[in-house]
Amino acid sequence: MPVAPDAGQTGGLALAAARSAGQLAKLGFDITTQKLGLAVSGGGDSMALMYLAHHLGLKARVATVDHRLRPASAQEAQMVARAAQELGFGHDTLVWQGWDGRGNVQDHARRARRDLLATWAQSHGLDAVALAHTSGDVAEGFIMRLARGAGVDGLAAMPDRFAHKGAVFLRPLLWASRDLLREVCRQHGAQWVDDPSNEALKFDRVRVRKALPELAKLGISAQVLADVASHLRAASDALEAATDDLARTCLQERSGIITLAPTWHSAAPELQRRLLQRVILWIAPADYPPRGAALAAALQRLTQGLPTQLAGCHFLPHRGQTLAFREARRCGAPVALRTTWDGVWRFVGQATDKAQKIAPLGTEGLAQWQGWRALGWPRAALLSQPSVWAGGQMVATPLLPDLDQAHAFLRSPAADSLYSNRLSH
Repeated sequence: MPVAPDAGQTGGLALAAARSAGQLAKLGFDITTQKLGLAVSGGGDSMALMYLAHHLGLKARVATVDHRLRPASAQEAQMVARAAQELGFGHDTLVWQGWDGRGNVQDHARRARRDLLATWAQSHGLDAVALAHTSGDVAEGFIMRLARGAGVDGLAAMPDRFAHKGAVFLRPLLWASRDLLREVCRQHGAQWVDDPSNEALKFDRVRVRKALPELAKLGISAQVLADVASHLRAASDALEAATDDLARTCLQERSGIITLAPTWHSAAPELQRRLLQRVILWIAPADYPPRGAALAAALQRLTQGLPTQLAGCHFLPHRGQTLAFREARRCGAPVALRTTWDGVWRFVGQATDKAQKIAPLGTEGLAQWQGWRALGWPRAALLSQPSVWAGGQMVATPLLPDLDQAHAFLRSPAADSLYSNRLSH
């Protein structure tokens, strides 16, 4: 049910708006020229975000994601739409229809929300999308991950800027408490909705939120936890910068095959681990990296000069170096030409009229390519190369020099992300 607020003075609103403007500027967003998308669910935090944007005179458009998980969700989206229109903002309701009822509903909803917002932002030419996460969200996430034994990255505060499917997302309110943002709503004479799921003890986050007042009695307040997470974010960013430097000195990439120079073994163990994780997630993109124990076991094998496979990646010692490439047996099935194969490759060059599909090179394609040994690559590294087929004839693959087809394949993510990992989720 909507909460009926009390009107108040505007001093807190002005101060919060000024702080928000400073955070947006710090994140590289120009509030005078750029257009900001606002993700507004109808809760107190996101409604405050919308009123702060109005107070700052931002060029903005509002979106509400209706997950269709509660009967009142459509009504709440309409409430946001009316409030947005009163402020002069355009509004869109984005409906999620993709859940089949299986798995972790909150995780599925979060992923869907990001996908929908990214598509929406691009369709409206928005420069960024602002999310209303607060210091309370940071504190709750810290405790939940602490209970799982997370390391530096897991305990670090969520990044204040990240990219997802071509859209830039900003979190300009990580400094703010929920109480402050509800005060902003009250001072603006606004209303908001309290989601009933915020009281459902079956969710870890709700149990943590209810435990925070007891921790505060020990001096471990939500703000203290958020500050610690912020310090760990700085440490995590520093480690990522060091990993960037290591990658630039010891990694080379060609057609999706990565060569690691032997010098990477002399780096600090934590940097070796981070580099290995980065290589794996680049070769076989996934929502989460391999578990720590599996990553440590793979790193130990590589230190001993042994081949290993992990998370769809094949690591192979070769002529004093280590090659990393897609594991052939984990490659995606053939797909129609001009569509994405194996989640990363697209054919963008000229094709014959008879060309039908893109598929792994495999043993059949390698048998048709008499000159592959001249490249100096091991056979295993070539089996997972993308290739274009016309019937049973392989007609193009990136490393095929006699057809000059290296330019005909486009890979995403590109190699640049191996050397800089600053815009991760």
